[in-house]
Amino acid sequence: MQASPDLIHGQQFTKMEHLVEHMRTSFHSNHEPICVICHKHCLSFESLREHLIGPLPKAECERIFKDRGCDVCLNIFSSRHALHHHRDKCHFSRGSNGILYRMANLGIQDELRMDNARGKVVSMACKMVGGGSDGSLDLCARVCLIDEHQNLIFHTYVNPNLPVTLMYEMTGIRPEYLRDATPVRQVGRKIQDYLCNGEPIWQIRDTARYPPLMKTSKLSNSLKYLTRAYLGYEIQNGVQDPYEDSVATMRLYKRMRSQDHRVESYPLASDQQNRNNFASWRQLELERMSPERMLEMSRSDYYCWCLDSK
Repeated sequence: MQASPDLIHGQQFTKMEHLVEHMRTSFHSNHEPICVICHKHCLSFESLREHLIGPLPKAECERIFKDRGCDVCLNIFSSRHALHHHRDKCHFSRGSNGILYRMANLGIQDELRMDNARGKVVSMACKMVGGGSDGSLDLCARVCLIDEHQNLIFHTYVNPNLPVTLMYEMTGIRPEYLRDATPVRQVGRKIQDYLCNGEPIWQIRDTARYPPLMKTSKLSNSLKYLTRAYLGYEIQNGVQDPYEDSVATMRLYKRMRSQDHRVESYPLASDQQNRNNFASWRQLELERMSPERMLEMSRSDYYCWCLDSK
């Protein structure tokens, strides 16, 4: 068999068996960030960003992206005019939708009621203080929940029920705020009852652990970085506010959820119908397939948030 191009990464494999092994372990799918110019599949948006404008970008992709590409969502448009029109919608701002006003007038709302929320999704953010002899133990001292429309559902200070040995100036939390605050177990029980809504479990989406939003090293990016890179504005300047963090988290989730990927009946590699796609007993059959056919049958090893909107 002649050397076959891997259309995923633009690499050349000297043997088809090497390409098959690569596809067996890479879990490529149409849910990965993809360069619309050369169609390279990337493990994360950070990988795609490096491919387009990193230290060693692909020259042709870099040229086109610099002319017609959005540095926030990393999409490429048909003209500079189309890009200019897109940017007005793509780039958020810290003060949009009344965020700064709500932050300035954020009172305590420690009663959780179902009629407080509109929509099926809530975003939660916490601010921590330090416990333990050296202050290295993270203790929740303030928590905030909002709905999809950035309306406040729940906001309260939290008594950690353990001695607080370190206050972080950036959180704005003072000892007197915690003295008569609701105990942490009670807060946790309220939130759990609300999120579960009578069910035993609930679905969690974590921006710090979502593969497309992680670093190329598969480590987590900070919320501050993700907001700047993928929403286009700065947060956590000066005293930090959990409401602002909740809004940024919700916006990131909705941006990832809104991606338009091809619909598959069984989108995960772990689905029973996909478990034998690259089984070793199919080795000879797989080696006769084209890279395009293998990519078509390959599935993701993580749950894409776009599936929440299907």
